[in-house]
Amino acid sequence: MNNEILADIKKYPIIGAIRDIDDVDMALSRKPKCIFLLTGSILNIKYVVHCIKKAGKRAFLHIDLVEGISKDSEGTKYIVEEIRPDGIITTRSNLALSARRMGIFTIQRVFILDSLAVDTAVRTIDQVEPDAVEILPGVLTKTLKRISERVRTPLIAGGLIETEEEVKNALASGAIAISTTRKSLWDMDLS
Repeated sequence: MNNEILADIKKYPIIGAIRDIDDVDMALSRKPKCIFLLTGSILNIKYVVHCIKKAGKRAFLHIDLVEGISKDSEGTKYIVEEIRPDGIITTRSNLALSARRMGIFTIQRVFILDSLAVDTAVRTIDQVEPDAVEILPGVLTKTLKRISERVRTPLIAGGLIETEEEVKNALASGAIAISTTRKSLWDMDLS
């Protein structure tokens, strides 16, 4: 299953990132096959994930940002077993490890602030072994290239990607996909 998810990410490299639940309907009518949910609460997230999957798209839930669910292994277990997204996103290594053990597609989100953060990210990726890593900000193409040369884990560029040129640069620098809240990029043609 995780290989199928990775194949979809590679085939549809523009990922719609949603910060407002009201934008889900718009995302469902657009090109992206994969949706990153960067919002939600225990009261609405199960329904939102169901709607995304019913539309034939893949739902990835950023578990650090879901309100009302504990940020520990029990919260992760609840998300995996009850909400059933296609994958989870987290900045927390312990949650990524927990999710990996549960067999769900796991995206480790890493913020790169300086060269020390690059080394820390490589060590974390090697320890956690997530299915993919989202590097933020995604416009740091030199950094993307450095990390992609040091790890085998597929990289997704996210954060601050605002133009078609930045999308192309991120993909050319080693990312297999980009995530963006810029709706104008969701239907970008990469052929």
